[in-house]
Amino acid sequence: MEREWVVEESVVVAAEPRAVYAAVADLRRMGEWSPEVFYIWVRGRAIAPGTKFVGFNRIAWRVWFTTCQVTAAVPGQAFAFRVSTFGMPVALWGYRIEDVSDDPSAPRTRLTEYWEDQRRDNRGAAFASLLGKVFTGVPAERRAELNRKGMRATIDRIRTAAESA
Repeated sequence: MEREWVVEESVVVAAEPRAVYAAVADLRRMGEWSPEVFYIWVRGRAIAPGTKFVGFNRIAWRVWFTTCQVTAAVPGQAFAFRVSTFGMPVALWGYRIEDVSDDPSAPRTRLTEYWEDQRRDNRGAAFASLLGKVFTGVPAERRAELNRKGMRATIDRIRTAAESA
């Protein structure tokens, strides 16, 4: 099987785009959405491009952290961040938020979560992949498959919360 470098999953949410964005961009709630992230540490309240944060993750008994930096924060449209470990690029994660409603009284928003593996064609890519396997137990060749499964769970949890708000 050929390695996947980019993965994305989408869901339609019965909520306004700004409400969906608010859920996605509230980094402190990521532990509610993601099956892998259990805590986010971020300094301050404002989330904007350049904001740095640390994500704490787990798979079974394995626990690790990553350093992240917000690259896009456009209310009602997009939220993205780059992930690194020990200064080496690992991934780009993001969310696209699109109004797909035909009827203003019935809001519908397409939420797309995407991931792009940054561990290729850069200095330290092989080492970053090795660290990923050591800390997570997941070989680089299986990371896209695991992320796809996690993304489905994440966006479904966001959908459920946004629709019940």
